[in-house]
Amino acid sequence: MKIGTDIVQISRIENSLAQFGIRFKERLLNPNERDQSRSIESLAGVWAAKEAIAKALGCGIGKELAFCDIIISKDAKGAPYFELTPQAQKIHKITQSSLSISHDGGFAIAVVALTTQTKGTL
Repeated sequence: MKIGTDIVQISRIENSLAQFGIRFKERLLNPNERDQSRSIESLAGVWAAKEAIAKALGCGIGKELAFCDIIISKDAKGAPYFELTPQAQKIHKITQSSLSISHDGGFAIAVVALTTQTKGTL
């Protein structure tokens, strides 16, 4: 089992969006996520979630795993969950996961717990 967490100041995401506009969203969100209308608080929560997932996978955001390799969705009850793109799944096979996202007091936080089967191991 692996755990990842991240916290981000919502104003930091707001400033990045103001400075970089659609380029910021294109870097952070995959096409399906961009189609959904998101508040700045929700966008900060997605940022924190993707960072927490990358930390739990042990690679961070970079050459091995991009923001757009992580797809954040909500189930019928509104609970967040995530999937990896097929390319990222070749590196990290997640067998179980749980994701929690919250925002309050100018901050967004996310925590993820997961189990993985890394390529080449059983």
